[in-house]
Amino acid sequence: MSEQRKAAALISGGLDSMLAAKVIIEQGVHVEGINFFTGFCVEGHTHAIRERDRAKPKRNNSLWVAEQLGIKLHIVDVIEEYKDVLINPKHGYGSNMNPCLDCKIFMVNKAKQWIQENGFDFIITGEVIGQRPMSQRKQTMPIIARESGADDLLLRPLCARNLPETLPEREGWVDRAKLFGFSGRSRKPQMELAQQFGFVDYAQPAGGCCFLTDESYSAKLVDLWQNRGTKDYELDDVMLLKVGRHIRPKSNFKVIVAREEGESRFLEGYKKEFTSLISSSHSGPLALIDGEPTDEDLALAGRIIARYGQGRDADQVDILVRSQKGLEQTIQVAPFAPEQIVEEWFV
Repeated sequence: MSEQRKAAALISGGLDSMLAAKVIIEQGVHVEGINFFTGFCVEGHTHAIRERDRAKPKRNNSLWVAEQLGIKLHIVDVIEEYKDVLINPKHGYGSNMNPCLDCKIFMVNKAKQWIQENGFDFIITGEVIGQRPMSQRKQTMPIIARESGADDLLLRPLCARNLPETLPEREGWVDRAKLFGFSGRSRKPQMELAQQFGFVDYAQPAGGCCFLTDESYSAKLVDLWQNRGTKDYELDDVMLLKVGRHIRPKSNFKVIVAREEGESRFLEGYKKEFTSLISSSHSGPLALIDGEPTDEDLALAGRIIARYGQGRDADQVDILVRSQKGLEQTIQVAPFAPEQIVEEWFV
């Protein structure tokens, strides 16, 4: 009997990568999944934090996909290595702060290293020509294969028949006739294929899985870099940009105000790392100060926070200020009126 070939599938948690892996599994190839954790994935984080999302099912879509496929999933932490991709993308950014082409090159390169270390034969991705404007175009497909070093070990089962043959096809490890020639932005062919395989309740097609494609999140990231004077970041920075109202009344500090109870609970975990403020005379949200505020700045921040609490119509609100070292003081402030909150302050 011929040796069973082994492939590593990049599993994002979306429909395309699930289908690509399934197509190859159906051809008798042993498939295992790889999911690269950059810190910027959308799924799970905000749903787990926000009170209003409490009723929504909490799942890691990549793990769910692996379960549906019956394959092993390897989750690989690439947070530190990914920094250079985001900060210095050779091919630039998309419409926001998404370095999609460099990101794909990076992940395929990591997958190539992984198959070499683990005795696998080739790589699978769920890419479809014409589906994404930056990384999934016919002109960029060869760039990804070449610059990642994967070359013709990279197989895209959903659009393979629109591309030159790869090594797995030439060697007969997979049957090219059983691969697909999908192209364009319509997801109908994928949804029909999913129905054939019996897949239901999959992640919404075209929903996006990366915060860096989000305009609001990208603006907060740029603001962070500009006001710190450096593009470096930590995982906590990535997480905090996903939560709360971000208000910068002055260049030397920013106020992160929880929008509801779930976010207040989340921000509680950062009280030892930031100055925190909360109304002690009325119910209201927790807020963190990122930066080096003066006493005058704290009063300004207190007025902003009072505006978002139950004391918004009071003449005076008591604000408890707690430093990173645990030192506490109470200040009295007059809440801002809505028209006094300057639109330009919002990041």
